Amino acid sequence: MSEIIEAAVYRLDELPDEAKEKARAWYREGALGHDWYERVHKDFECICTILGIRLDTRAVRLYGGGTRGKPCIWFSGFWSQGDGACYEGRYSHAKAAPRKIREHAPKDEELYRIADALQAIQRRNFYQLHAVVTHRGRGHHELSMAISVERDSPVSQEMTSDAEDAVIEALRDLACWLYRQLEREYEYLTSDTVVDEAILANEYTFTENGHRFG
Repeated sequence: MSEIIEAAVYRLDELPDEAKEKARAWYREGALGHDWYERVHKDFECICTILGIRLDTRAVRLYGGGTRGKPCIWFSGFWSQGDGACYEGRYSHAKAAPRKIREHAPKDEELYRIADALQAIQRRNFYQLHAVVTHRGRGHHELSMAISVERDSPVSQEMTSDAEDAVIEALRDLACWLYRQLEREYEYLTSDTVVDEAILANEYTFTENGHRFG
Protein backbone atom coordinates (compact mmCIF):
# COMPACT_ATOMS: atom_id res chain seq x y z
CA MET A 1 0.00 0.00 0.00
CA SER A 2 1.45 3.35 -1.00
CA GLU A 3 2.09 6.09 1.53
CA ILE A 4 2.24 9.84 1.27
CA ILE A 5 5.29 11.21 3.06
CA GLU A 6 5.58 14.88 3.69
CA ALA A 7 9.01 16.50 3.79
CA ALA A 8 10.20 20.06 4.11
CA VAL A 9 12.39 21.18 1.22
CA TYR A 10 14.45 24.31 0.84
CA ARG A 11 16.01 26.46 -1.81
CA LEU A 12 19.75 26.99 -1.62
CA ASP A 13 19.41 30.49 -0.21
CA GLU A 14 17.21 29.16 2.59
CA LEU A 15 19.78 26.68 3.88
CA PRO A 16 22.28 27.22 6.73
CA ASP A 17 25.92 27.62 5.67
CA GLU A 18 26.99 24.03 6.34
CA ALA A 19 24.06 22.66 4.35
CA LYS A 20 24.81 25.07 1.50
CA GLU A 21 28.30 23.60 1.22
CA LYS A 22 26.82 20.10 0.92
CA ALA A 23 24.42 21.31 -1.77
CA ARG A 24 27.28 22.94 -3.69
CA ALA A 25 29.36 19.78 -3.41
CA TRP A 26 26.47 17.77 -4.88
CA TYR A 27 26.22 20.15 -7.82
CA ARG A 28 29.97 20.29 -8.46
CA GLU A 29 30.20 16.50 -8.55
CA GLY A 30 28.12 16.30 -11.71
CA ALA A 31 27.86 19.88 -12.89
CA LEU A 32 30.66 20.05 -15.44
CA GLY A 33 30.04 18.17 -18.65
CA HIS A 34 32.85 16.47 -20.52
CA ASP A 35 33.18 19.49 -22.79
CA TRP A 36 33.49 22.25 -20.16
CA TYR A 37 36.95 23.09 -21.53
CA GLU A 38 35.89 23.50 -25.17
CA ARG A 39 35.86 27.30 -25.04
CA VAL A 40 39.48 27.35 -23.86
CA HIS A 41 40.49 24.76 -26.45
CA LYS A 42 38.88 26.74 -29.28
CA ASP A 43 40.73 29.88 -28.24
CA PHE A 44 43.97 27.89 -28.04
CA GLU A 45 43.44 26.64 -31.58
CA CYS A 46 43.13 30.24 -32.80
CA ILE A 47 46.27 31.23 -30.92
CA CYS A 48 48.20 28.31 -32.41
CA THR A 49 47.16 29.36 -35.91
CA ILE A 50 48.38 32.90 -35.25
CA LEU A 51 51.74 31.66 -33.93
CA GLY A 52 52.28 29.25 -36.83
CA ILE A 53 51.43 25.99 -35.07
CA ARG A 54 49.34 23.47 -37.00
CA LEU A 55 47.86 21.14 -34.42
CA ASP A 56 47.71 17.46 -35.28
CA THR A 57 44.29 15.83 -35.11
CA ARG A 58 42.99 12.45 -34.04
CA ALA A 59 39.77 10.72 -35.06
CA VAL A 60 36.98 10.65 -32.47
CA ARG A 61 33.69 8.81 -32.83
CA LEU A 62 30.44 10.71 -33.17
CA TYR A 63 27.14 9.57 -31.68
CA GLY A 64 25.79 8.98 -35.20
CA GLY A 65 28.54 6.47 -35.95
CA GLY A 66 30.92 8.66 -37.97
CA THR A 67 34.17 10.29 -36.91
CA ARG A 68 35.65 13.77 -36.85
CA GLY A 69 39.11 15.17 -36.40
CA LYS A 70 39.84 16.54 -32.94
CA PRO A 71 42.99 18.57 -32.19
CA CYS A 72 45.67 16.73 -30.24
CA ILE A 73 45.41 18.66 -26.98
CA TRP A 74 45.57 16.94 -23.59
CA PHE A 75 45.60 18.02 -19.97
CA SER A 76 45.26 16.67 -16.46
CA GLY A 77 44.40 18.64 -13.37
CA PHE A 78 44.22 20.33 -11.15
CA TRP A 79 45.57 18.99 -7.89
CA SER A 80 48.68 16.84 -8.50
CA GLN A 81 52.26 17.97 -8.95
CA GLY A 82 52.49 16.31 -12.38
CA ASP A 83 49.36 17.96 -13.79
CA GLY A 84 49.63 20.12 -16.87
CA ALA A 85 48.74 20.48 -20.55
CA CYS A 86 50.40 19.48 -23.79
CA TYR A 87 49.74 19.34 -27.53
CA GLU A 88 51.06 17.84 -30.76
CA GLY A 89 51.64 19.63 -34.04
CA ARG A 90 54.08 21.35 -36.36
CA TYR A 91 55.49 24.82 -36.00
CA SER A 92 56.88 27.19 -38.63
CA HIS A 93 57.19 30.95 -38.97
CA ALA A 94 53.93 32.91 -39.21
CA LYS A 95 54.02 36.42 -40.60
CA ALA A 96 53.05 39.27 -38.26
CA ALA A 97 52.38 36.89 -35.36
CA PRO A 98 53.35 39.43 -32.65
CA ARG A 99 50.94 42.02 -34.02
CA LYS A 100 48.12 39.53 -34.56
CA ILE A 101 48.46 38.01 -31.10
CA ARG A 102 48.13 41.47 -29.57
CA GLU A 103 44.98 42.05 -31.56
CA HIS A 104 43.58 38.68 -30.49
CA ALA A 105 44.48 38.97 -26.79
CA PRO A 106 44.94 42.68 -25.99
CA LYS A 107 45.91 42.15 -22.34
CA ASP A 108 47.90 38.90 -22.29
CA GLU A 109 51.56 39.75 -21.65
CA GLU A 110 52.63 36.10 -21.56
CA LEU A 111 51.35 35.47 -25.07
CA TYR A 112 53.16 38.61 -26.25
CA ARG A 113 56.39 37.29 -24.75
CA ILE A 114 56.01 33.90 -26.45
CA ALA A 115 55.17 35.45 -29.84
CA ASP A 116 58.07 37.92 -29.57
CA ALA A 117 60.51 35.17 -28.60
CA LEU A 118 59.54 33.04 -31.59
CA GLN A 119 59.74 36.05 -33.92
CA ALA A 120 63.20 37.00 -32.62
CA ILE A 121 64.72 33.55 -33.06
CA GLN A 122 63.15 33.17 -36.50
CA ARG A 123 64.61 36.51 -37.55
CA ARG A 124 68.11 35.37 -36.57
CA ASN A 125 67.60 32.27 -38.70
CA PHE A 126 66.05 34.01 -41.72
CA TYR A 127 62.57 32.64 -40.80
CA GLN A 128 63.62 29.10 -41.77
CA LEU A 129 63.08 27.29 -38.49
CA HIS A 130 60.41 24.64 -38.10
CA ALA A 131 59.63 22.14 -35.35
CA VAL A 132 57.69 18.94 -34.79
CA VAL A 133 55.95 18.48 -31.43
CA THR A 134 54.93 14.99 -30.28
CA HIS A 135 53.66 13.57 -27.01
CA ARG A 136 55.69 11.03 -25.09
CA GLY A 137 55.05 9.05 -21.92
CA ARG A 138 51.92 8.88 -19.81
CA GLY A 139 51.92 12.38 -18.36
CA HIS A 140 50.23 15.41 -19.83
CA HIS A 141 52.40 18.46 -19.19
CA GLU A 142 54.92 20.62 -21.02
CA LEU A 143 57.84 18.23 -20.37
CA SER A 144 55.92 15.34 -21.95
CA MET A 145 56.26 17.13 -25.30
CA ALA A 146 59.19 15.93 -27.45
CA ILE A 147 60.19 18.83 -29.71
CA SER A 148 62.60 18.50 -32.62
CA VAL A 149 63.82 21.73 -34.27
CA GLU A 150 65.40 22.06 -37.70
CA ARG A 151 66.34 24.80 -40.14
CA ASP A 152 65.06 24.51 -43.70
CA SER A 153 67.89 26.36 -45.41
CA PRO A 154 68.28 26.13 -49.22
CA VAL A 155 72.06 26.28 -48.77
CA SER A 156 72.14 23.87 -45.79
CA GLN A 157 73.03 26.62 -43.33
CA GLU A 158 73.02 25.51 -39.71
CA MET A 159 70.64 27.11 -37.26
CA THR A 160 72.10 29.46 -34.67
CA SER A 161 73.38 27.90 -31.45
CA ASP A 162 70.48 29.27 -29.41
CA ALA A 163 67.72 28.35 -31.86
CA GLU A 164 66.76 24.90 -30.61
CA ASP A 165 66.51 25.89 -26.94
CA ALA A 166 64.61 29.10 -27.76
CA VAL A 167 61.95 27.34 -29.84
CA ILE A 168 61.55 24.49 -27.35
CA GLU A 169 61.19 26.90 -24.45
CA ALA A 170 58.58 29.03 -26.23
CA LEU A 171 56.48 26.04 -27.33
CA ARG A 172 56.58 24.54 -23.84
CA ASP A 173 55.73 27.91 -22.30
CA LEU A 174 52.66 27.93 -24.53
CA ALA A 175 51.58 24.59 -23.04
CA CYS A 176 52.00 26.09 -19.55
CA TRP A 177 49.92 29.07 -20.62
CA LEU A 178 47.16 26.73 -21.82
CA TYR A 179 47.14 24.89 -18.50
CA ARG A 180 46.69 28.13 -16.59
CA GLN A 181 43.72 29.07 -18.78
CA LEU A 182 42.12 25.68 -18.17
CA GLU A 183 42.71 25.97 -14.44
CA ARG A 184 41.14 29.44 -14.33
CA GLU A 185 38.14 28.28 -16.33
CA TYR A 186 37.61 25.32 -14.00
CA GLU A 187 37.93 27.49 -10.90
CA TYR A 188 35.43 29.97 -12.34
CA LEU A 189 32.87 27.33 -13.29
CA THR A 190 33.08 25.70 -9.86
CA SER A 191 33.17 28.93 -7.85
CA ASP A 192 30.49 29.53 -5.22
CA THR A 193 29.01 32.40 -7.22
CA VAL A 194 28.54 30.44 -10.45
CA VAL A 195 27.40 27.27 -8.67
CA ASP A 196 24.84 29.20 -6.60
CA GLU A 197 23.47 30.91 -9.69
CA ALA A 198 23.07 27.58 -11.48
CA ILE A 199 21.39 25.87 -8.54
CA LEU A 200 18.91 28.70 -8.07
CA ALA A 201 18.23 29.03 -11.81
CA ASN A 202 17.40 25.32 -12.02
CA GLU A 203 15.19 25.57 -8.91
CA TYR A 204 16.84 22.58 -7.22
CA THR A 205 15.56 21.88 -3.73
CA PHE A 206 17.26 20.25 -0.75
CA THR A 207 16.56 18.80 2.63
CA GLU A 208 17.51 20.83 5.68
CA ASN A 209 20.95 19.20 5.86
CA GLY A 210 21.76 19.98 2.22
CA HIS A 211 20.96 16.69 0.49
CA ARG A 212 19.31 16.95 -2.91
CA PHE A 213 15.58 16.34 -2.76
CA GLY A 214 13.87 14.40 -5.53
